[in-house]
Order: sequence, then structure tokens, then C-alpha cells
Amino acid sequence: MKNGGYMKDALILFVITLISGFLLGGAYQITKDPIDKATEAANLAAYKKVFPEAADFISDEKMEAAIETCNTELLSQNFGKVGVDNAFQAVDGSGSVQGYVITSHSDDSYSGVVQISVGIKEDGSINGIEFLAISDTPGLGLKAKEPAFKGQYAGKNQESLTVTKSGNAGDGEINAISGATITSSAVTNAVNAALYYVHNIDR
Repeated sequence: MKNGGYMKDALILFVITLISGFLLGGAYQITKDPIDKATEAANLAAYKKVFPEAADFISDEKMEAAIETCNTELLSQNFGKVGVDNAFQAVDGSGSVQGYVITSHSDDSYSGVVQISVGIKEDGSINGIEFLAISDTPGLGLKAKEPAFKGQYAGKNQESLTVTKSGNAGDGEINAISGATITSSAVTNAVNAALYYVHNIDR
């Protein structure tokens, strides 16, 4: 092929790449706001599920700064690869604090990340948990989203929880999902990260 042929092909490829870049950039700008709004709505729905008594969820600079401190300290705890992603006070209509909603995650689930919101009352007891992200095996790990598993956390009032295969969980224990102990442990340790923030971090 002559040099002119190479130059023509290169020019065509350049133009195609340039147009594709503009199209992708335009698509991103068009879809970004709707995606952000959908994510925000999904998160708010989760917060309401784990703390339905709250009228609003608020945070401040001190609470946000405490997340970094918490995540540093979590590295030395025996909870695996966990972290706190955000933290809010759950307040009633008069602005009085009723408890906290903490979003936390574990990177140790069977298919990777599991992210949850945890509602924790002022007395330290768990009000409920709700899943924001999980992609484990249907029929096994995904059973974590069912009330029979996630409902176990409500009312627990401990600084941390462990998973048991006994089927007879005590005060500080959660019954594992049959065949999905890894998922059970990952969810429980994500809960432990949220509990650590509330029980141990100055905020």
C-alpha cells in the first residue's frame, strides 16, 4: 500500500475515534443527572426502610471526618475488608436525634462487594438493615436479602456480631444462610463496621 493509503486510513480512524468520543461524552452528560437522581432516591428509600420513624437524615462535617478515622481503625479490627461509606443522623420532625443510618460495605462477599444501610437507634440497638448492592449467587448468597436472614439483625444490641452455623443464634450471633457462609459473614462484618462507627468513634 502506498503512503497515501496509510494516511487516508489513519485519517478515517482518527475521525471515527473523534466522533465516538463526542458521542460517548454527550451520552454521559445526558445520563449522568438521571443516574445520580435515581441513586439518591434508591439510597433514601433504603434509609427510610432501616429507620422509618425518621423524618429526615442529616450529616455534618464532624460526622464526615469521623468516617476517615473509623475506616483507619477498622483496618486493625477482625472484620475483614470493610469500610463505612457515609453516615447520617436520623432525626424526627422536631430535629431530635433518634439514631443513625450508616452505609457500610464488605469486599469479602462471595461475588465481591456487598453494601448495606444499617439503622441504629440511640440506645445502640439495630433498627434494621437494607441492601444497596449485592451480586451473589441466586438461591444461595442472594437469600441474604430475604427477611428470614436480614430480619435477624433488628433488635440486636451488641458492639459486634458473629455468624453461627448452629441454627440457634444467641444475642451476639446471626444464623448463617445454609450454603452461603461467606455471604453471611460479609454482611455481618459490614454491619459490624457500622456498629463500630456508632459505638467507638467520636462524631
